[in-house]
Amino acid sequence: MLAAALLLCTCLLPVPPAVEAAEKPLIRFGVIPRYNPLVMYKRYQPIMDYLTAETPYHFELKISKDYPEAVRFLQQGVTQISSLGDVTFAEANLRYQAMPILKPLNKAGIPFYRSAIIVRNDSALQSIVEIKGKTMAFGSPHSTSGNLIPRYLLWDNKVRMQDLKSFTNLQHHDAVAKAILKGQFDAGAVKDVVAEKYKPHGLRILAWSKPIPAVPLVVRRDTPPEVVQAITRALLKLDRSNPRHKAIMKNWDDEFNNGFATARQQDYADIFRMIRAIPTGCGVGCHQ
Repeated sequence: MLAAALLLCTCLLPVPPAVEAAEKPLIRFGVIPRYNPLVMYKRYQPIMDYLTAETPYHFELKISKDYPEAVRFLQQGVTQISSLGDVTFAEANLRYQAMPILKPLNKAGIPFYRSAIIVRNDSALQSIVEIKGKTMAFGSPHSTSGNLIPRYLLWDNKVRMQDLKSFTNLQHHDAVAKAILKGQFDAGAVKDVVAEKYKPHGLRILAWSKPIPAVPLVVRRDTPPEVVQAITRALLKLDRSNPRHKAIMKNWDDEFNNGFATARQQDYADIFRMIRAIPTGCGVGCHQ
């Protein structure tokens, strides 16, 4: 009798979350390497945990070693959804019609961000024009705010790539910021959240770009509608003005902790135009 009672109690105990998650269909969520892997897991794993808890699926983070690999993972079905940059989304769309479903909001509650040209606090540079003859660090060749947009920003200010003493592409925005702080380059290009993060450590923002459409969450054309609906429902219901929701997003990546809006392909029309005009803006062959 006692054994039977114990068995009944055991059956009535709640199922541990890990067991529940393991029984759900797996969805691999790709992310381009915006930071080093340790930082990536710290900032994006809480999002996976939230989606696993709020949808019928178990989400697993899949970090790529570089931007092109993130596109290949999505194309090959290794990942079913991915957080890409604007440029990598355009590449994925042009190659196999990947489509955007959501875009994050910024602190002002709008779906835009900006690229920043940064220098050290003690730099003598006071304008973009003065970068002529200097050294500069860009992000990945496939980065929107670290490469495409800042090259256009230089071009708009009559600074051509050949006017620089030298330039280098680094893989992460953090790497660019740290290289500037160490004095390895005269100026660098990073996204706004990274520029703001390193300002207290000795960086100064030399120039801002115009607003850029927020980085999209992208899916394959053949992603089941129920998966897309589950993801969009879970993320769109988050409201940063709601204290409970704000607490949920507190430890998420800075670019994702203000909520989301619906994304459409036409939101990125200017990015497609810039890529097609690469010979005058981004350097021949950048995204081929």
